[in-house]
Amino acid sequence: MTKVIKVDCIGETCPIPLIEVRKAWIKVEKGDLIEAVGNHPASFKEIQMAAESLGSTIKEAVGGKQWKIVIEK
Repeated sequence: MTKVIKVDCIGETCPIPLIEVRKAWIKVEKGDLIEAVGNHPASFKEIQMAAESLGSTIKEAVGGKQWKIVIEK
């Protein structure tokens, strides 16, 4: 069964969103999902780059004032 960890980073600035997503990444198994939401523009790009460098797949990335990224480990 696929596990989904939600990471709420709304109101947080760098580097907190990236740190929180990396903590979640450590907890999940291959095939599980991390759903992160936030509103810090730089974190939207940084989280995606970090996830890809760790070999994860970006399943969804919706930008804007409040962004959402779904990462599959």
